[in-house]
Amino acid sequence: MTYQTHLTVLQHSASVYASSAAFKVPRLSPGSEHVEEWVPVSYQQFLEDVEQSARYWFRTLSAHGVPPRSVVGVWLGGMTYLDAVHIYGLARAAYIPQLFSLRLPNPDVVYELLVRAGAQALIFEPSFASIVTCCPVPAELAVDLGSMDAADAPLPPLWVPSHGAEVIMIYHTSGSTSGSPKLVPCTADWMNATVSKAAHVTQPHSPDKQDVTVWMGSMCHIGQTFMLMGYLQHGVCTIQPTKIAFSSKELVDMVQRCRLNRLNQFATFLAAHLRNSRTDPALLAVIQQLDELLYSGLPLAPEEEAWAYAHGILLKNLFGSTECGAMLLSVGGRGADAAYLHPIEGTAYGFFPIAPTASDTTDSETGYEDANQRLLELVILSDSGDCPHPSLRHADGHYHTGDLFLEVAPGRYVSRGRDDDWIKSENSLRCDTKAIEDNVRATCAELIAECVVVGNGRPSPTLFVEPKVAGDPEDLKRVIVRRTRHFHSRRYLHERIASTAFVVVVPSGTLPRTATKGNIRRRAVEEKFRETLDRIYSS
Repeated sequence: MTYQTHLTVLQHSASVYASSAAFKVPRLSPGSEHVEEWVPVSYQQFLEDVEQSARYWFRTLSAHGVPPRSVVGVWLGGMTYLDAVHIYGLARAAYIPQLFSLRLPNPDVVYELLVRAGAQALIFEPSFASIVTCCPVPAELAVDLGSMDAADAPLPPLWVPSHGAEVIMIYHTSGSTSGSPKLVPCTADWMNATVSKAAHVTQPHSPDKQDVTVWMGSMCHIGQTFMLMGYLQHGVCTIQPTKIAFSSKELVDMVQRCRLNRLNQFATFLAAHLRNSRTDPALLAVIQQLDELLYSGLPLAPEEEAWAYAHGILLKNLFGSTECGAMLLSVGGRGADAAYLHPIEGTAYGFFPIAPTASDTTDSETGYEDANQRLLELVILSDSGDCPHPSLRHADGHYHTGDLFLEVAPGRYVSRGRDDDWIKSENSLRCDTKAIEDNVRATCAELIAECVVVGNGRPSPTLFVEPKVAGDPEDLKRVIVRRTRHFHSRRYLHERIASTAFVVVVPSGTLPRTATKGNIRRRAVEEKFRETLDRIYSS
């Protein structure tokens, strides 16, 4: 069997689309954030830059005694063309990239994960030079292209997998478990299936023009990696924005000067453009002419989704995870079923009923049946090529996502959230609320009666507390932050509660609870205190 990888995709596309623009990179006016020019980078140039990077890293790492097929940590922002060159170049040099996001700013956690993966070296962002000390492996700065003087260094042969279990790259879950993210090894089987899925998701809208899209997120996370693998296969141009949460003004500029026709963003950032377009007819007209507005990570708010469909905006919802990549895609278009999700072609998934709970009952007087009785869990079957690494699977050999759905038509689904205690931040990274709550209960047991962590779709979590004894709320906040500081220092930035501004003390009995067990209702807390949360995050 011949396995497809991101490198074989690039090799093929550079020959087919050699002179076409693979990227457009912003060149800013001196001393401002104004984009003076969107500079094109051709497919051929991208391949040459990747090969230059491969020569450089092969020579540099070999000097440290690091052999090919070793794991090498990559601690970058992942938001720029140069980052993509480093990541692809390291793989082209026959190493296994272990990808870290800058949102994991504690070097101790990074070092622990390097050791856990058996990494032999670390490549890091220049901005982290001051804190990369006492690293357990050789550490090298991620230099710019002009500093890669490697023309005389050998280019290793293009490595291709010989069997499906070989690991090609390693990601990490976007939320911490027991104080540390989990390793997500990506095998040749997984990569081969993911390349095929990505090709399907990114199919061109017209054979007569080049599609132009925009960077979705960090190359150190699976979302942007997945989309780029797809777009490269079809000769698409990807724009590097000035920042991931780019303004609506920049969106219009990309449409007008770069001919962007396919917008893909995390839902939180897309929602900002939709809200702006409600009061800006010119922006609305620009958005309405796009061939596709693909969002992922979080669902759009129902009212935002309904408004978009009512105004002829062509939304597409891509449902995925770090472990699996993309799994489900919405029907799209302007029909009544546009928002319904279906599995991506070529996959083998199961939707299995979850065990009914005490609240899933039928009212004998009204005959009303709670739809939650029909909730189905999405399970990636072991014979699906994109089934995650065996270390992540359930005892039955399959991968249980914990994502719940209702089947609203044959083979068509709508999401009903998760069966666990995770929320997602505004950029779709996961946060383990239960771990935070458990830590607060353990460190502040004599002070709090109940607590709950909320913040779905927000930059970071907020803790709501009902005190056990009367006292000054501000004093209680300070004690909680002080006692939990060490715990939060080991977590991603989007999981931290590091300031009293993100602790809210409310009177006993204020937090909404379930009628049967008296459990705090996380989503109900978010709804009840929405204005409070809006004030917290706007300050």
